[in-house]
Amino acid sequence: MAIGAIDVTSAAAGKVSKYLLAISALLVGEMIAFNAASICLPRRLPDFVVGGVSVAMVICNTSQGRQSAAMGEPGFHVRRLSGSIGAEILGIDLACEPGDNVIGEIRQVWLEHNVVFFRDQDLPPAKFLAFARRFGEVVEYPFIKGIDGFPEIIPVIKLEHETKNFGGIWHTDTAYLEIPPMGTMLIAREVPPYGGDTLFANTYLAYETLSDGMKRMLEGLIAVNHSAKADVTRTREDRLRGGAKAEAKKEYISEHPVVRTHPETGRKALYINVGHTVRFRNMTEAESAPLLSFLFEHQTKPEFTCRFNWRVGSLAFWDNRCTLHNPINDYHGFRRVMHRVTLAGDRPH
Repeated sequence: MAIGAIDVTSAAAGKVSKYLLAISALLVGEMIAFNAASICLPRRLPDFVVGGVSVAMVICNTSQGRQSAAMGEPGFHVRRLSGSIGAEILGIDLACEPGDNVIGEIRQVWLEHNVVFFRDQDLPPAKFLAFARRFGEVVEYPFIKGIDGFPEIIPVIKLEHETKNFGGIWHTDTAYLEIPPMGTMLIAREVPPYGGDTLFANTYLAYETLSDGMKRMLEGLIAVNHSAKADVTRTREDRLRGGAKAEAKKEYISEHPVVRTHPETGRKALYINVGHTVRFRNMTEAESAPLLSFLFEHQTKPEFTCRFNWRVGSLAFWDNRCTLHNPINDYHGFRRVMHRVTLAGDRPH
């Protein structure tokens, strides 16, 4: 446990500076940061007064965090989940509206690891939506109504009596749209006592580990993606019964490159998924099936994946341009409630 920051008002900042040495002596070996802009990290102790100046001590739940924000770096720690994908960002309270520099650092970690996770976040819908908007434009999901007052936030729910879970198949979100989303955020509101983990797979590695001959074969191939592919539509049935949008029966079809280039990293990724991809352009489903079957199996090899265990307040943010995910349906008889937002993307190329 390390002292993450001392939070002072701008008016008092000058007065506090002369107490730095005295306070440092009392907290030998701890990291101290003075910031007139008011840094807010996970857990706060009651205010105390030094020479008439109110000082609030803020505790950061990590002993290996980066240097203080007052020194120009965010006070969070990154812990990898696997050798191929996923990282937890620890020691930050997203409800405190991190500064632009911290958001920029989070984005870089996200781009490096494809999916990032935060624990113990108290983000009611308005704050959840506000945090998502720091990374891009939030767009609505085409099939299911949002929660009351927040049409952009959709409920991802499995109830005690239900046997199918929403999106319970390997996929990247809404690849059947002409302009699919850049990213998705999911926060846990209620979780079962066990199970309900989510798997994530790195589709950069899926492409990069193919043979040179296979890479040449895939260059120029276009995948046809369909919103009504049977396996994925079954996972929506329970939610559509009570929360369908008026246009929920509409079918979406898109064509995207099998190999797409990420617009921010420049890396190539295998952009197909078993949930939505039905065939290659100018080929029948039967003709496409052998190659697609191989690629679907290849892109979810265990060495390309990580597994995330949810707790209430856990938040995941993944990059749909280079990541697949699969929520595991192993908690029958229990309730699981999540809130999801998606961020606008670009046309794959």
